[in-house]
Amino acid sequence: MADPEKEQELKQYFFKEYSLLMNERAENQRVYEKFIKERSSFNEDMKAMNSKILFERKRLKEESALFDKKLSILQNAFMQLDLEKKQLEKDKREFEQKRSKRPKVSYGKSISSEESFFFAGVNNPMALKKRYKDLLKIFHPDNLAGDDGAVKAINEEYERIKNSEF
Repeated sequence: MADPEKEQELKQYFFKEYSLLMNERAENQRVYEKFIKERSSFNEDMKAMNSKILFERKRLKEESALFDKKLSILQNAFMQLDLEKKQLEKDKREFEQKRSKRPKVSYGKSISSEESFFFAGVNNPMALKKRYKDLLKIFHPDNLAGDDGAVKAINEEYERIKNSEF
């Protein structure tokens, strides 16, 4: 049989080894639990990030659709504006052609539209005075539609026409 002293040493050695193993096992268990907590935390973070990514993708998609709609509206408006501009130019050319073909009728001494804006078509002093009074009633600064600049232009034109040979 074995020596009792050696047996005691072996028991002490196995006890120490067993204690070390138990300590390592406990440490491994703590590390494992820590790992599990970190993994669950990581998974939660990943879920949160994925939901944020999905939300941002959806928002970006909606903003892109809204931008496309706005761009389409602007393009349509510019196309409409271009069409209206072309139509206006066409109407202007037609008007100029009709205007140039229209015979000029003269009843006495008349003021041409090139010379006068406010007194176009006036052909005698009485009509000139009546038009002057009517224009002042319309454009007087005390009226709602009054305009100082227009009144000055009317006065200047009236004086120029009145002083010219009628």
